[in-house]
Amino acid sequence: MIETPEQLRTLYAAPGERALRKQQPQLDGHCQRFIALSPFCVVASGGAHGALLDASPRGGAPGFVKSPDPHTLLLPDAGGNNRLDTLTNLLSDPRIGLLFMIPGVDETLRVNGTARLRDEALYTDFFTAERQRPKIVIEVRVAEAYLHCSKAFMRSRLWSADAQVDRAQLPTMGQMIHDQMGLATEPDSQVAMLQRYRAQLAQEQQLGDA
Repeated sequence: MIETPEQLRTLYAAPGERALRKQQPQLDGHCQRFIALSPFCVVASGGAHGALLDASPRGGAPGFVKSPDPHTLLLPDAGGNNRLDTLTNLLSDPRIGLLFMIPGVDETLRVNGTARLRDEALYTDFFTAERQRPKIVIEVRVAEAYLHCSKAFMRSRLWSADAQVDRAQLPTMGQMIHDQMGLATEPDSQVAMLQRYRAQLAQEQQLGDA
């Protein structure tokens, strides 16, 4: 069992100069351009008193995360299942990590920093043109930013059309949740679930246009 950094390092070569020097304390033009093209990111957060870590997917139109300056990111909370795992975590532990992805691009962008939850108009006004004005904006103070190489996506072939998995290989989301919860009722079909989600998104769009 590996229990110390010294033991771990004996198994790996020292990182190269490029791997170390690419980390930046702020967002340069390349990072900001990457974020402007990204419709999806994963948000990592922790919690107080030994709470488990959490990773949450966030998506929107490309550039849904704003970067008003090289030291700041603004991430709108679009709402979802109302568990509020990420938001609750950030109230007790402001550390945050984000992984930005662009469809068809094998490189990713990693950003680490600290977060505050903002509900003032100064922050929500950044998103008046979005599908729905957020109740909360996560303001991220950037501490580290660095581009991550393409090896993981090349290995996984994530964007390759011939690597796509037929959805029928899995039960529907409704069926899986029903099984996990031990429910006796008939679950929604995949078609019905997607129709419900599309209706919810369309309603959000209408509210945003109002």
